[in-house]
Amino acid sequence: MTHSQSEEYRKLLDYGRPPNVKKCFPNSQALIVSGKYIDRALLAKGGCMTIAANGRNAFVIKGTLAAAQRANAAVIIEIARSEGGTGAYCATNYWNIARQTDAYMNEMGITIPVAIHADHFGIKKPEDVEPAKTEIRSLFDAGITSIAIDASHMPDDQNLLANIELNPYVPEWAGLETEVGEIKGELGLSTPEEALFLIQGLNAHSIFPDWIALNNGTTHGIEQSDAGINVDLTAQIHEALAPYGISGAQHGTSGNSSDRLRQIAKKTKTTKANVATALQMISWGVKVNDYGNAIMDESGGFIKETGKGVSRVTWEKMCAFAAANDWQKGNFKKLNLPFENTLTAQDAPIRERMIKDVENFVFTLLTDVFKATDTADLVKRQISETRSHMPGPKAEKIEPKDEWSREKIIEKASRITADKGPEGNFED
Repeated sequence: MTHSQSEEYRKLLDYGRPPNVKKCFPNSQALIVSGKYIDRALLAKGGCMTIAANGRNAFVIKGTLAAAQRANAAVIIEIARSEGGTGAYCATNYWNIARQTDAYMNEMGITIPVAIHADHFGIKKPEDVEPAKTEIRSLFDAGITSIAIDASHMPDDQNLLANIELNPYVPEWAGLETEVGEIKGELGLSTPEEALFLIQGLNAHSIFPDWIALNNGTTHGIEQSDAGINVDLTAQIHEALAPYGISGAQHGTSGNSSDRLRQIAKKTKTTKANVATALQMISWGVKVNDYGNAIMDESGGFIKETGKGVSRVTWEKMCAFAAANDWQKGNFKKLNLPFENTLTAQDAPIRERMIKDVENFVFTLLTDVFKATDTADLVKRQISETRSHMPGPKAEKIEPKDEWSREKIIEKASRITADKGPEGNFED
């Protein structure tokens, strides 16, 4: 880094880092920014999206950061409430993910912009709203720069009302995602009517989310088929939402073919693509196909690749532990917490190959599939222009607030005809 570049970079750190990040990491050289900046950069380039990598372990976070630096791409590091909330199954959590990412960025000399996202902050019932107010504030105290308020498990009116009630606890500068329709594959697909109801109601209350997540045909975890994302439905809903300046967040990306992901980037307004299960499996050395879906053997078990991921001894311990707990397929994710220290205690060459395999997979996604190359420069340019940790507004208020009172929200929702799909736990 030349002297002039370093002077320029120091200015980016001064302008671009939000107040909570500066407070948590006062001496940091890591450019941790609002999720809003990441979204704006992808929109500025057009026809592209970036990875929101679920950092279930340190190897995934480090590998993603290395890939992003190589691709000169702005990225998001995230963890969901199920993975890293108060009932977590990962050692990475809402309260240490920013600290981990900041430390690794400084350690590795990472200079691309990164947002830290609290994904799927789930509100399952109205009683969850009040305690969430304290918890949301605590996340931002710990360095989070973006959040997904996910009340999609509830009926449309309660989803909207929960988003409105919780919004004062999300800093104005922070990235904001909202969700309509639970992610449950081909069942209960979202409709333009549902999405418009949520976004128009938020707009009337001067709330302008950066992203909306839809149930557009994917599932979380290990895909059983390659049916995947319904590109046309996604494009149709994004088109209906165009007046409200909202981008798409694509959940359940693992298991979708590269070609379908290219179509999502090209034909829809999606700028954020969540990848979780694929990165976990690759870091462990589980055999996956070209789009990150685990390949099973004849008996339905995972195939551990020789010379990749964790050591053979560690893998055998993980499998024995899973068997003792009757954890199969998708439930292997629960190994993250009990095995965090075991993974970290492995020999350096093992740890390094775990990181490198994630890096290579993410680099291909960013450059060849998501088309996010050089979006880091676009974030830096925007920060230089705004001289602020908050980019300008992407949308403006166009809906009358008096049409979206609590009573009218409940009445409007009663007229929506939509199939929410079956009951059950689809969060992961």
